[in-house]
Amino acid sequence: MSIKVENLTHIYMPKSPFEKIALDNVSLEIKDGEFVALIGHTGSGKSTLIQHFNGLLEATSGEIIVDGTNITDKKAKLTDIRKKVGLVFQYPEYQIFEETIAKDIEFGPRNLGLSDSEINDRVIRAMEMVGLDYETYKDRSPFDLSGGQKRRVAIAGVIAMQPTTLILDEPTAGLDPKGRDDILDQIRKLHEDYNMTIIIVSHSMEDVAKIAERIIVMNGGKVALQGTPAEVFKEVDVLEKIGLGVPQVTYLIRELRKKGFDIPDNIFTIEEAKKQLLSTLRINKVKGE
Repeated sequence: MSIKVENLTHIYMPKSPFEKIALDNVSLEIKDGEFVALIGHTGSGKSTLIQHFNGLLEATSGEIIVDGTNITDKKAKLTDIRKKVGLVFQYPEYQIFEETIAKDIEFGPRNLGLSDSEINDRVIRAMEMVGLDYETYKDRSPFDLSGGQKRRVAIAGVIAMQPTTLILDEPTAGLDPKGRDDILDQIRKLHEDYNMTIIIVSHSMEDVAKIAERIIVMNGGKVALQGTPAEVFKEVDVLEKIGLGVPQVTYLIRELRKKGFDIPDNIFTIEEAKKQLLSTLRINKVKGE
């Protein structure tokens, strides 16, 4: 299932003193099974864009085609699209309200009018997909969980609707390092194990470098750059000009290269840097340098 955006424009409060062009003639495509990151500074249009992917916002002009259906057509059934494209908002744990984890996750499927057995199967599978054992957690209160676990429950509630595309807006916001790493690992697992199309909005260049296959950079309501992490993060000057940057470890590698270290310039994660530096040290040791 692909998402195609063609000449999309969205204007908030048009023809008023507060008119704001949030998206300006945006065209892009996200293919089935891709893992795409949307990055950009605050106000760049990221959140506005993702809310068009399942029709939560209505386009001012342009088209969005999801799985062959033009969802900007007035006749399009947006309820069907929202079953295919699940959206997890920033701080989704604030939307948790049921007394047990299982009841919270089953809320969406129950509103679809499914049988109890189908609902139960969906809850079990969704909890498994986010790394929560059903028997261990089903009767526990979600309010007794850690921040990262609460976020997993919230994500499971969307997954229980069985979307084929999952959109996550700043999924690691506010989490401690362990919670952040756990959530990123679970998102990666959803993509790898279940071939789910993932779209992640993030301010963290480090997070994006770890997990995304392709990056789309937004600036001023337009697509400023797009490509693989290697292609995008090589454009340091462009990224800095629009208020972004590259992963911190990449700046370190650039400085080491300036000092004569023979290290590739396409390193964007700590794991890659560690591996490369250890390899360089071993080589130099063999050479007696």
